[in-house]
Amino acid sequence: MSVFRDLWWYFRQEKRSYMLGVFFLLIVGMLELIPPYVVRLVMDAIKQHTLTTERLLLWLGMMALTGIVLYFLRFVWRLFIFGAAYRLAKLLRRRLLDHWSRMSPQFFHQHRTGDLMAHATNDVQAVQGTAGEGVLTLVDSMVFGGIVVTLMVTAISWKLTLIALLPMPVMAIAVAYYGKWMHERFRIAQAAFSDINDKVQENISGVRVIKSFGREERERDSFALLSQEVTQKNLAVAKIQSLFGPTISLIAGIAFFLAIVFGSRFVIRGEMTIGELTQFTMYLGLLIWPMLAFGFLFNILQRGRASYDRIRTLLAIEEDVKEGEDAIATPASGDIQIHIDSFTYNGAHTPALQGVTLTVKKGETLGIVGRTGSGKSTLFKLLMREADITDGAICIGGFSLNDYQLSALREAFGYVPQDSFLFSTTIRNNIAFANPKASQADVEAAARMACIHEDILTLEKGYETVVGERGMTLSGGQKQRISIARALLMDPEILILDDALSAVDARTEAAILSQLRRMRQGRTTLIAAHRFSGIEHAEQIIVMDEGRIKEHGNHEQLLASQGWYAWMYQQQRLESLIEQGGAQGDHTPFIQVPHSTP
Repeated sequence: MSVFRDLWWYFRQEKRSYMLGVFFLLIVGMLELIPPYVVRLVMDAIKQHTLTTERLLLWLGMMALTGIVLYFLRFVWRLFIFGAAYRLAKLLRRRLLDHWSRMSPQFFHQHRTGDLMAHATNDVQAVQGTAGEGVLTLVDSMVFGGIVVTLMVTAISWKLTLIALLPMPVMAIAVAYYGKWMHERFRIAQAAFSDINDKVQENISGVRVIKSFGREERERDSFALLSQEVTQKNLAVAKIQSLFGPTISLIAGIAFFLAIVFGSRFVIRGEMTIGELTQFTMYLGLLIWPMLAFGFLFNILQRGRASYDRIRTLLAIEEDVKEGEDAIATPASGDIQIHIDSFTYNGAHTPALQGVTLTVKKGETLGIVGRTGSGKSTLFKLLMREADITDGAICIGGFSLNDYQLSALREAFGYVPQDSFLFSTTIRNNIAFANPKASQADVEAAARMACIHEDILTLEKGYETVVGERGMTLSGGQKQRISIARALLMDPEILILDDALSAVDARTEAAILSQLRRMRQGRTTLIAAHRFSGIEHAEQIIVMDEGRIKEHGNHEQLLASQGWYAWMYQQQRLESLIEQGGAQGDHTPFIQVPHSTP
């Protein structure tokens, strides 16, 4: 019953629905007691030869009216009780989604997608069953069952009632044991469902990789093995669940046997009429469902408790990044001042960033280069406050990132990662994701800036083309350019391109950057790139290595310093000339590799 106590907050919130639902459910129970009483009167009248046609028609009419009223009332109580249960499922799913949207990327590194999906499906469904079927079985087993037993005792025979209910304690003990086993096995089964959910999600998302490496057979075998484990764990639950019905049916059969044997003796001795015995057995038949409901109740409660515990555990995880009470609601704007003494990811042993001090004036372009893992993406994540700095600070417009509301802070950013994500909808909706009310002209203007407009027009349905899950029908370069268009449509105060041009050719990259320089005058742009041609125009360029800034200046200054930047620039220039077939005509002096390189 502890799950009912845990859900009491919701029962109070929906008290009107539950009170009306339980009220009509009890009325239904009361009306179900009428037919057995009518049968008793008819049988006794037959026995006493006092039954007339008029009286028989009266009783039959009463039973017909009772049936009609029951029909409508059963609809009404289901509407109130099950309707409230469905609203609980909706509320829990909304809370889960809201909670996940506030969590940092670290949370999603620690929790698999399939597991989160299982929380939002199976676990929520089990809790919904507790708030719906659980309430129904509680009322039927406890309240309605109690009413039936009371009538059997007071209106018919307390002796026969006592005899017929002798097996009940055995049922209570058995159900208690079954419930204990059910809770543990159901918890294991739900965890197994999370595993297979995650496996399916991974295989569908990575189907191209699986096919390209010819690993279909191995993945099928792996899935079959996992599916077998899930089946076995659910069968373990089913074995316990299957014991409830037979146990209760056996006890009900014993109760009927005792009622007939001893009830017949009472009739022979004149302590009961044949009508009363018939009414008693019919009431005992009505009591079978409350007995079954009693068994189902424990089953439902154990499932609900295991699932609600899993949901509460997830919701109890606090977000890493929190807003202050008096946070600034206006979007961040102004100079960016970065001073990071040290930043280390949770669970890591070495800092991802160390001694990073930098100021980017409003309207400037900052280029960031460095090897993979040098800290470029980490710096961007800290700028957008996907994690908090404990050793240092980042300010925009003279205010710390912590001073802004998260929505106001992130509204200032347009972010394009290297791994571009597209939704399974039309190209237009993907570009207009941050501004669904944008006009077609605005969408096309953003697409032209990202040099993707002409490509879109070659598609059969143009901007109404559905790109498929994660944009799988498009090339890598097309996905990147659509992602850039999505960010540009926002016209953000700060645009971040995190190696977002890696999948496009050099000519397209030059065209996009030229558009950015022309259209983003007075707005700040941060570009992380592997091709140095994409950042030559930047007012500032930094070279990062192992989380530190190794070189800092503009393009000309860094070339003059003849460090790693200058060496890599010449290497890339040489490679470009070779690709163009013009290497023999190039007499630019080759810069020797510096001893200290990132």
